[in-house]
Amino acid sequence: MDGLYETLNSPTVKLLLGLHTVDSQITELGWMRHVDARLDLWVRKDHEGNLRDQSEEVYKTGIAALDAFLQSNITGPPLNWNPADLLFPQDISTNPASLKSVRRKLIEDLSVDGEAVYQLIPNVELFGLAKCLFNHAFLVGQDAPFHRRWARVTVNFWHQKLLSENSASLQDSIHQDLNKLEKSLRDCDQEERARFLVQCATIYTQHGSDQKAREYLRRAAEETGFEFKLTGRLGKRTKFQEKDLSQLVVLAKSADANGAAHGKTQTDGPAGQASDTAEMASQPQALDLNDDTLLEATAFSKQVPNPSLLDETDISSSLAALDPSDQPTLQPLDSIILLAYALSITNTTPTDGLTREETLPYATRVLQGTSSNWQIYTQALLVRSRIEGYRSRTIERSVLQLQALVDQVVVETASGTLKNNPSIQVTDHGGSTSFLPRPKPSESAPAAERLKYINQLASPTRWKLEAELANRWVSLGGLRTALEIYERLQMWAEVALCWAANDREDRARKIIRRQLYASATSGMNIAESKPSIDDEDVSVDNLTLERNPLPADAPRLFCILGDLEQSPSMYDKAWEISDQRYARAQRSLGKHYFNQGDLRKAEEAYAKSLRVNALNHSTWFSLGCIRLQLQDWTGAVDAFRRAIQIEDTDAESWSNLAAALLQLSPNTTINSVKEGSTKQAPLDDEGMDDVKMDPQRHVRLAFAALKRAAALKRDSHRIWQNFLNVAVKLSPPPYMDVIIAQTRLIDLLAKSQGEECVDTEVMEGLVAHFIASTPSGGGELLGDEDGETTGRRGFENMLIELVEKKIAPLITTSRRLHLLTAKLSLHLQRPYAALQAYEKAWRACLNKWDTSTQQSGEQWKEVVDATVELVDAYESLGEKQKEGRGEHEVVAKDWKFKSRTAVRSVLGRRRETGEESEGYQVLEERLVELKGP
Repeated sequence: MDGLYETLNSPTVKLLLGLHTVDSQITELGWMRHVDARLDLWVRKDHEGNLRDQSEEVYKTGIAALDAFLQSNITGPPLNWNPADLLFPQDISTNPASLKSVRRKLIEDLSVDGEAVYQLIPNVELFGLAKCLFNHAFLVGQDAPFHRRWARVTVNFWHQKLLSENSASLQDSIHQDLNKLEKSLRDCDQEERARFLVQCATIYTQHGSDQKAREYLRRAAEETGFEFKLTGRLGKRTKFQEKDLSQLVVLAKSADANGAAHGKTQTDGPAGQASDTAEMASQPQALDLNDDTLLEATAFSKQVPNPSLLDETDISSSLAALDPSDQPTLQPLDSIILLAYALSITNTTPTDGLTREETLPYATRVLQGTSSNWQIYTQALLVRSRIEGYRSRTIERSVLQLQALVDQVVVETASGTLKNNPSIQVTDHGGSTSFLPRPKPSESAPAAERLKYINQLASPTRWKLEAELANRWVSLGGLRTALEIYERLQMWAEVALCWAANDREDRARKIIRRQLYASATSGMNIAESKPSIDDEDVSVDNLTLERNPLPADAPRLFCILGDLEQSPSMYDKAWEISDQRYARAQRSLGKHYFNQGDLRKAEEAYAKSLRVNALNHSTWFSLGCIRLQLQDWTGAVDAFRRAIQIEDTDAESWSNLAAALLQLSPNTTINSVKEGSTKQAPLDDEGMDDVKMDPQRHVRLAFAALKRAAALKRDSHRIWQNFLNVAVKLSPPPYMDVIIAQTRLIDLLAKSQGEECVDTEVMEGLVAHFIASTPSGGGELLGDEDGETTGRRGFENMLIELVEKKIAPLITTSRRLHLLTAKLSLHLQRPYAALQAYEKAWRACLNKWDTSTQQSGEQWKEVVDATVELVDAYESLGEKQKEGRGEHEVVAKDWKFKSRTAVRSVLGRRRETGEESEGYQVLEERLVELKGP
């Protein structure tokens, strides 16, 4: 027997759990409430304070229970003892029916906010004991030591991991405890601080706060002295590659490159009891790629990079000196930091190709660094498998490696619990066969090594790992294989979703209804009847008698049934049976009402959902969009501000926030909107007294929001157009931002829209401001005929480059844009370029003149104006010296001839219509003036 068994079999544990209790007491209360009651009774009887001396032993009991649970469900090796024999009275542990009933109640008690845990968790009583102990005031009071409060965070986080989705109440509790613990972190040693920071990063990654997670990882790396950098090095990736190309690589080096420990290992709460003995070199099996094109690993060039080409501010000299193909072994905690970085990146954009290329080197560095810890190496294989699952040349290894990891975990955890849990033999195939040969005891790692960093890794449980494999098969089209896995795990919700995704809603509906309803004509005992997916005789319409009790995950099942049947009553039922705590029910109801066009009911449903889970970004975003449609501008501002607080990298939230801000009346203050946050949100008016007096404060805030949105989503022409529109409303306008926005719009839309993507009025205003604010003169410094403007900087140079390099090549039919370039050239004292622009403007106007249309009169007036402008330009510019030419070369010495030709051509086309007008007389007068030498 191991140390966990000895701890859980101690007289103190037997006394604490009251193993003399009769079956009926536990059945009535539920086992977790029974343990709480025993703790309360124990504390009340402690008149002399003797239990304080035993509190550390109780703490070790909780640690042992959690470690045993993690060992039997995540890490292995299998337990060689039955937890039920130690934790339950004999009349329960020896009675299969009573044991099943107690465990079923325990599963129900672990549900939080309507979110259920997996219904067939092996040895769930171990986790229930740890949960009770570390959430009781006896162990974790206000004055409890650091390691006990840390243990409560750990057990609550594992509880969060066991749920089907994150629970808002658990998340709030965890974050509050973390904030309090961080204030005491200075009293811990370096090893404890590093482990705590990495575990914080893992928690925030699970909750979707990736930026905060990366900040904790940065601090953890500083604590351990770990250096790492994602960079590029020359190398070959394929077998037929002849020339070295830049390849992504993570250069990493622990504080002690020889692999010595950082210091004495400290107990870090659960799974932290392992001594700092030399770890075994055993590792799980890593499969080879065996591709006919790709190399097993990148072959980096042996050529030493030129130190003069390295940016010392970007990468340290110690990292730059590393050989990418032969890097030193990393400390275990440093390897976890790299894997956590990869997860924090892929958590944000998991399907982006560039993101996968960026994250793969992190996992590769851990695998090639020959990590000596079994569980860390297993996690690195899992991370690599997830990343490689999207490429055609690596997807085969990805699936096979994931299958090997699943078999490893099943073999290492299931076989020891088969006899202890007869109802959960669903993960075993007779003798627990595996894809790879089962390792010998000497080739495997002991439990202490596997559990040592499990809280920092937060590896998935065996049933979630199998479900991930099934989901991978679904993505590859292996529906039958996926269904076999889901059915074996009895994950009926996933089975139904799998059928529904393949256009078999009828089959999916039947599967879900079987879990929730029994046939009214079957004559079965509803409380004891067991749904069977193989029973095809009963019609779906006959499944009308609600089961009692309902399964623990009934709220989720009702919501899925509501999606399949488009029935809002199912969402109401899910909300009801969860005691109004299952936020997804109201989210689904809000989506249903929104699709039906009932915006008021949709708003009410989303608001109810947020009262349960206020940390759901997508719900705040949806609520904000509904309020925009309802013209509830203050409510929309509040909703989008809350969405940004949760995820400040969402460009659409920033953009919609700007749209709502622009609709607010000038007297409305941002911090007075309804349902305001207790924390100051982005773009708050509070503390901005000078801004409050500004009637344009909402426009300025909207401009700031759109500027952030444009930075986050640079390829959205809609956001850039809104940014431009808001920028020109400011007084004075931010001219450089206006130029940047117009330039970006041209880059995005020039190919599809041509000159239409240029905002003519905005450009005319920019050119007018440029002419009014800058002196003319110095033509050779201001610009030459090739468009170079080396003599100006900042706004002036940006505007000139925008007009001459971006806009001018696009102009085809717009007279106003040609005139704009002419005015700019005139101010730059470039008469030849200006005259060319006037000629193009005249031709553009002439080409659009159609005498057969009703608008011919207006077009004629425009032609007359353009012709007069051209003649005036010939007259004023023709005799000027051409820029960049010899001293005696003028712009157009035959300008009179060109002027007469232009006027005569216009008059000739007008005579063909047989009409004469005021404009006709004007042109004839100008023609008379032009006669002569």
